[in-house]
Amino acid sequence: MQPSTELELPTPKPVFQDLLDLRDDTAKPLYQQLEDQLTRLIGDGTLPPGTTLPAERQLAERLKISRTTVQRSYNALRERKLLSAQGRLGSIVQGPGPRLHPGMDRLKGFTEEMRELGRVPSSRILEREIVNDRSIASIFGHSSHIDLLKLVRVRSGDGMPMSREIAWYNLERAPGLAQADLSGSVYAMLADLGAPLIRCDQTIEAAAPTPEECAIFGFERPVPCLLIKRRSYGADGEMLEYVEGLFRGDSYTYRLSLHI
Repeated sequence: MQPSTELELPTPKPVFQDLLDLRDDTAKPLYQQLEDQLTRLIGDGTLPPGTTLPAERQLAERLKISRTTVQRSYNALRERKLLSAQGRLGSIVQGPGPRLHPGMDRLKGFTEEMRELGRVPSSRILEREIVNDRSIASIFGHSSHIDLLKLVRVRSGDGMPMSREIAWYNLERAPGLAQADLSGSVYAMLADLGAPLIRCDQTIEAAAPTPEECAIFGFERPVPCLLIKRRSYGADGEMLEYVEGLFRGDSYTYRLSLHI
């Protein structure tokens, strides 16, 4: 007799609402929790483009929440182009949209880049302080006593977080940055202060996001990203900026044109 063998059946994937965890013990409203969690599931591919989500009433019944809560979340996701309405059939996942293909033909900041690509740029400042950092000062070619403005921001296009950026600026060359409004383009502000950036040296490498960056991008698990390091210089040849920006790899690629 042949020995009997047992077939291993694949473990069924949980339906997506089983992955949602709406809580009552937090100040964040339920509709925002639902929007954030659906954004994460769409961003990490758990809900790929083309997936049909239940109609508002059906999802409300399954989650035991009000239909209004689901409706507000769905509407917000539709405004962000992550969902499209399909009437009584529910909503279709659109995903984060096509990959962005910014060119590398000239020096430009994130704000200008997003506008050229037809997206509305925005920034959220996570940290802003004047520091003395010996290792960063050495990158600028100065001793450790130099004052540097450290700026940590989340950069978004059409409301979607596209990058987490850590930048340092030489306050000896641009002291006006210390008190300037940096909610918009720092490059435009440098130009207004009489210290425009003229050129940069830039490297791009693959990198994995940290847990903090995963939370910013809405990744349930790490997704390969692009780490861009840039050294930017003014007209006098002095280095004004050093920046390390992590760009999400699921919707961002760089385009480079080469000529003989």
